[in-house]
Amino acid sequence: MTFRNRLQYLLVVRLQISNKDALNLIFSGKVLLNGIVVKSNSEIKQTDEVVYEGQVLQEAKKLIYIAYYKPRGIETTLNTTIKDNLKAILPFEDDVFPVGRLDKESEGLLLLTNDGTVYDKILRNENKTEKDYTVVVDKPITTDFLEAMSSGIVIMGKKTLPCKLVQMDDVTFKITLIQGLNRQIRRMCYKLDYEVLSLKRIRIGEINLENLQPNEYQYISGRNL
Repeated sequence: MTFRNRLQYLLVVRLQISNKDALNLIFSGKVLLNGIVVKSNSEIKQTDEVVYEGQVLQEAKKLIYIAYYKPRGIETTLNTTIKDNLKAILPFEDDVFPVGRLDKESEGLLLLTNDGTVYDKILRNENKTEKDYTVVVDKPITTDFLEAMSSGIVIMGKKTLPCKLVQMDDVTFKITLIQGLNRQIRRMCYKLDYEVLSLKRIRIGEINLENLQPNEYQYISGRNL
């Protein structure tokens, strides 16, 4: 927990007062947290409403979590000045952002949310959130290929972390990563003289692509993130 998560910090920023004055307001019982008088420097969340003398200092935010199938050929960006941007094709109006990326030629599961706390949960390596991908390459997979991929390959001057691979047919495998380096799977395959023809993300943590089709989506619970 940090100072920025405390009620005192919100009062200081929104009312432009000192730390001491903010604490005095709290202890005087003039601040409402979700409609209830609060007299302690409580932790506050995005979903909390904070009111001081009728003035809403923080609106209660409704958190949204969406599992979305990003089609191939779409850039994972909300910047509308970029060609083939994600914003232009999203089939809903919610104000959300993507958690992580899928490169333009990749497809599959993308998490979209307005919850800023999710980003670190999903993307930080130490949290070990697994992500599954199915990959089709341009020639038959060998034992040497599977062993090299799973043990780690140097790309961009850095060796990738060990990962899990399962061969599905002659040219298709499933790979499970906890990393998210730029174009990681494509770069790993390239180092072994393989070209990726198709790459689809099918799972992030406990969230699965399931039966979604390109540009389809479903609302999900944040409890699974």
